[in-house]
Amino acid sequence: MSTERPDNDVTGPRRRRPPLAVASVAAAVLLAGGGGAYWASTAAGDGGAADSGSSARGEALPLALDAPVGDGPGSTSPASDAPPAGIAPGEPDPGGPPVIYRAAGDLPDGPDEAAVHHAKGTVASADVARLAKALGIPGSPRTEGTSWVVGDDDGPGAFLKVTKQAPGTWTFARTTPAKPCEPGTMCANGASEPGGEPVSEKAAKAAAVPVLEAAGQDDAALNAGQLMGDVRVVNADPRIDGLPTYGWSTGVQVGPDGKVTGGSGHLKALEKGDTYPAVGADEALKQLNAVSRGTGDADRDIGGCGTPVPHQGEPKPSDPQCVPSNGKRAPVEQTVEDAVFGLALNYVDGRQTLVPSWLFTVRQAPGGPENTVTQVAVDPKFIEKPETPAPSGDRKVTSYGADGRTLEVTFWGGVCSTYTASAKESAGQVRISIAEKPQEGKKACIMIAKELTRTVTLEKPLGDRTVIDAASGGAVPRG
Repeated sequence: MSTERPDNDVTGPRRRRPPLAVASVAAAVLLAGGGGAYWASTAAGDGGAADSGSSARGEALPLALDAPVGDGPGSTSPASDAPPAGIAPGEPDPGGPPVIYRAAGDLPDGPDEAAVHHAKGTVASADVARLAKALGIPGSPRTEGTSWVVGDDDGPGAFLKVTKQAPGTWTFARTTPAKPCEPGTMCANGASEPGGEPVSEKAAKAAAVPVLEAAGQDDAALNAGQLMGDVRVVNADPRIDGLPTYGWSTGVQVGPDGKVTGGSGHLKALEKGDTYPAVGADEALKQLNAVSRGTGDADRDIGGCGTPVPHQGEPKPSDPQCVPSNGKRAPVEQTVEDAVFGLALNYVDGRQTLVPSWLFTVRQAPGGPENTVTQVAVDPKFIEKPETPAPSGDRKVTSYGADGRTLEVTFWGGVCSTYTASAKESAGQVRISIAEKPQEGKKACIMIAKELTRTVTLEKPLGDRTVIDAASGGAVPRG
């Protein structure tokens, strides 16, 4: 690895040069779900502290980490970039063994400090119109609830939806077939006839460039290696303040006819917030392992499984699914092959925030698939972890959208109950409760959960007030 840094390197002085290569890691985007798939080791937030751009040694307030949010079905994040649902980010799957991460070599120290970044305010109609034009959608933006929309989602055509509140999450789908389907056949998503050949990576990037320029991501690093059947996906990961990002991808789907058929991303530009002291990769890895194994010790003997004793010179057999007699699974080791200092998506008072983080490239076995695990790099002395109240009997709110006095809340519920949303307002926050009432006469009900939304009209516009979920006591992310 070169010992020289380019003139635009903003990562700061390194106290030693690591043998372990440092490389940018491209975040995979699952466009079928409309957003980025990632595993962040901690959900974080700025507690209103990320506005001044000041140094943490001066006026910056502690970085208040939000409690994990999102417990609905599915484990990949939606377009809102919420942390994966079901398992708290960075915590081990309770149904699987703990994971211990071991570095393959010396890890870098990274910069002494770095700033958080977040989006503020609302998306302008002109910005939506510019993106719609790049996507080839006729018409002007119009308001539907808490979003801008262009096009028609009730039939064949193209439809763009952009949430008004920052970060302006947008989703696009084209449902007009490139050519009529053969009688008796079905076109995938109505976008193109199935069985086509994906376009080349070069052609896909060329088709995506106008859309990325309209979305303000024309300088992002592009990766067009992902395929969804005959659709090629171009993932764009921006660099912010010279640092790679994780969880903030824009994805553009390109069909076999070379036309953009779908996509998702963020339309509101990020702003620099407070600066905080940062820890090196070694310390971040220790924190990651502490989260992964809980209160246990990675090197502690927690009991073995009933496997045969190997002959001399033979490798010791291992079974990650084996549960020893004490009921605790043996740790599974994964090797950290790369580390890069960057910005990873976390939550701050319900606000999507890019927080200084270490991005670790890990692999469980030689030649096996790579994964990226992130760990917040802010010095723990500057992190404030809020207490999470005991859950109530209410449904948990997973996200919200706001437009003036209108608050649209999203949650998971059953198909055999009715739900009502209510708000308790104060000067600094709005506390949302979702009450559930089983439908009368339903003695038997199919156990299916679905994502639901309810609208609440506030006494005053939401403004900068924090939306709190009454069920968990945590801040609700904008989505």
